[in-house]
Amino acid sequence: MDHTTHEAGTAHDQGAHGDHHGHAGHGGASWATAVKATLHCLTGCAVGEILGMVIGTALMWGNVPTMILAITLAFLFGYSFTLVAVRRAGLDLKSALKVALAADTVSIAVMELVDNGIIALVPGAMDAHLSDALFWSAPLGGFAVAFLITTPVNKWMIGRGKGHAVVHAHH
Repeated sequence: MDHTTHEAGTAHDQGAHGDHHGHAGHGGASWATAVKATLHCLTGCAVGEILGMVIGTALMWGNVPTMILAITLAFLFGYSFTLVAVRRAGLDLKSALKVALAADTVSIAVMELVDNGIIALVPGAMDAHLSDALFWSAPLGGFAVAFLITTPVNKWMIGRGKGHAVVHAHH
């Protein structure tokens, strides 16, 4: 999800900003704000991870190098989505990098740990090919579970002025 929607100033976005800016340290983030932050991370993770899995599988790499590529690309895309948004908001590159790292590291790490753990535990998923339904269904199921686990983590972090609260401070 692109943070440029925050710049539009919709009623929902304004409410989301108020939900965590005024309550940092008091756990005042709304579930809607946490869901929005988690969807942002899920988007970056999904794009990067699926791209990495497709590349690794197409090149007939083993499971470990494919998983390393997928996780690396998940972080890269997750950070990039935030980086582009905060650069549009006027931050210089160095500051934008710091914001992206602060905003996304924990969220992406939790999401990747859960998602890849599920993929590793689903029988046959690690050896599925691009044409197999399991190749696509295992990560999708993993993303769903990762979303459910990561959302409360993001709510907790935003409520304390961490994670995506850092991004919103620059809009």
